[in-house]
Parts: sequence; C-alpha cells; structure tokens
Amino acid sequence: MALAHSKLTAQGQISVPAGVRRKLGVGPGSILEWDEEGDKVVVRRSARFTSEDIHRALFPERAPKPRTVGDMKEGIRRRARERYARR
Repeated sequence: MALAHSKLTAQGQISVPAGVRRKLGVGPGSILEWDEEGDKVVVRRSARFTSEDIHRALFPERAPKPRTVGDMKEGIRRRARERYARR
C-alpha cells in the first residue's frame, strides 16, 4: 500500500506530501537522495554530515568539562535573570 502519491509536473518536479516530509524529517532546503535498489527507487533524506563531523565542529580540541545537574540549573537561572531582568 502506498504511503502517499505525487504528481510530476511538465518541468519534472514533484511535491513531497506533508506526511512523507514529517516521516523523513525534512523541510525547505533539505536534500533528498534517490537510490536504486533492484527494481525499486528509494528516496531518503541525505546525511550531509556524520555525527563525528558535527562533534568535531562543536568540540574542536577536546570534550567539554563535565557538569553537574546543579551547575546546569544555576546556569539556566543566571541566563533567565539576565534575559528577563527589567531595565
């Protein structure tokens, strides 16, 4: 049974149905990858970066210092006071 249907335009474009977009977790600007598996064509969200690439970008030199739950709560309180303080 089909998940959804799309209609091909004269320019070769299709619309991705909302249910499929939600299932794939894609939105405007997302890259879709088309692959052939036997007699089927499979469409999937293209993974542009691995989790290792993202980790290296966020933590280029070393892992962040471990923090306690108390440290995190205090940081949230401090940020909330700074952001919502009356001026």
